[in-house]
Amino acid sequence: MHFIKNNAIVVTKTPHTAEEFIQKKIELLTDEAEPFFAVDLEDVCNKHIRWLTLMPRVTPHYAVKCNDDINVIKLLAYLGAGFDCASKGEIKKVMDLGVSSDRIIYANPCKQSSFIRYAQEVGVEVMTFDNKQELLKIKQVYPNAKLVLRIVTDDSNAVCRFSMKFGADMKTAHELIEKAQEIDMEVIGVSFHCGSGQMTSKAFVDAIQNARIIMNYGIKLGFNMHLLDIGGGFPGNIGTEDYFAEIAGAVNRALDEHFPDDGTVRIIAEPGRYYVASAYTLATNIIASREMIEPETGNAKYMYYINDGVYGSFNCVLYDHYVPVPSLFAKNASNDKYTSSIWGPTCDGLDCINTTIELPKLEIGDWMYWKNMGAYTISAAVQFNGLPFGKPLYFMSKQFWDTVKAAFLTVPRKYQADTSAIRLNSTDCSNEVEDDMLPWLPEDIAEDTTVVTIQ
Repeated sequence: MHFIKNNAIVVTKTPHTAEEFIQKKIELLTDEAEPFFAVDLEDVCNKHIRWLTLMPRVTPHYAVKCNDDINVIKLLAYLGAGFDCASKGEIKKVMDLGVSSDRIIYANPCKQSSFIRYAQEVGVEVMTFDNKQELLKIKQVYPNAKLVLRIVTDDSNAVCRFSMKFGADMKTAHELIEKAQEIDMEVIGVSFHCGSGQMTSKAFVDAIQNARIIMNYGIKLGFNMHLLDIGGGFPGNIGTEDYFAEIAGAVNRALDEHFPDDGTVRIIAEPGRYYVASAYTLATNIIASREMIEPETGNAKYMYYINDGVYGSFNCVLYDHYVPVPSLFAKNASNDKYTSSIWGPTCDGLDCINTTIELPKLEIGDWMYWKNMGAYTISAAVQFNGLPFGKPLYFMSKQFWDTVKAAFLTVPRKYQADTSAIRLNSTDCSNEVEDDMLPWLPEDIAEDTTVVTIQ
């Protein structure tokens, strides 16, 4: 069986964890291997179900920029999600899978003219703007576009702030609505983004209230304001479930207050990390090490070099302000800890993943794994120095595969925007392990294929 050839989806008889999956993969290796991601597609499904349960009025439009893995896009398309695209390339990638144009919002307030023209050619009508120059540019290139005005938010508590680059303040927003009326452009709604990794629900509540004010002004001027886009920023790491529930509750209350459920306004969002952060676990190998002695104390300290770094999968350290922490397998467990640092494989001194961390003594060839590595990792990775970065290897249980295998047909299908396309309860997408046996060997493979190759 070719374990990772052509990005196979490995289907097992029972659900299991990413750690178990990685351990079995490592056991099958005969030589030093490249880094790889264990991708739990069931986790993505679980996130979708949780979203629909906690915020049933808000239709998720997955932010492709967060992680443009084609199998994630296929699954979310099948589950009924929409898509937030920021470029011609992202629009094309999604539509090539058969996703209809009405399920896409071109949510980049600063667009290249040729990309706007492409959106017109393929029928993507809804797009954002936040300034006069962008409004006039869209008027010239795509006068029939349906516009969504992006307003600024208080994103001071976000991990990645966007307000310094995008969003119109309240005064400017009123002026832009007036300008759109003057040049006969159709504004259909308001959008905002509270910043990636937003740490307070108040930011969403305040932004929803401000959106209502602008929507009311647009209605007063004669526009049919029927779309509210509450953006992204929703947490997706393991352990943030309660915090997401808190945000969802606050959003629901604010929507009920300012946008009663009377069928006049469609509400969408642009979650990215929410869907994929916890689904990806990165496995890396120690390829070199260095022991040093502190001259003052005589204590040993260690530098470990692994086969992925900040130019590859760990670019989130630079771009997403992420502080990754490795997990070790049982054989590396020890009460003796040493001051250590972890470095990537390139020749650049900037390629440092952890500057100071307490670890047991590790050896060349040891593996470590990194949780919550699905957001803003592979989407921005490059092969600097010609070095590979982590490639995805997907796994799911037989039960889950039987439910969603239509999503991974090699011939694109016309996905319908119907969230009832799949009806699952929490046990259908569970990550709980029922037994210790993982059927990896060929004799355990079901007749209807356990390894499915995605073209």
